[in-house]
Amino acid sequence: MILPGSAVRVVNPSDTYYQFQGQVQRITDGKVAVLFEGGNWDKLVTFRLSELEPVDATAGRPKK
Repeated sequence: MILPGSAVRVVNPSDTYYQFQGQVQRITDGKVAVLFEGGNWDKLVTFRLSELEPVDATAGRPKK
């Protein structure tokens, strides 16, 4: 389930942001605003819900 604050990945191979990961900022009328942060830039981009998949934000972190 994708909710505001969720980590997501773009799965549409024809999109410029394909395989980028970002954080959901808001969801309205089936469209999702995703914030991408990287280095010296931040970008808020809107996608259709079908173009995104949830990401396990804890994957790859060492267990305590």
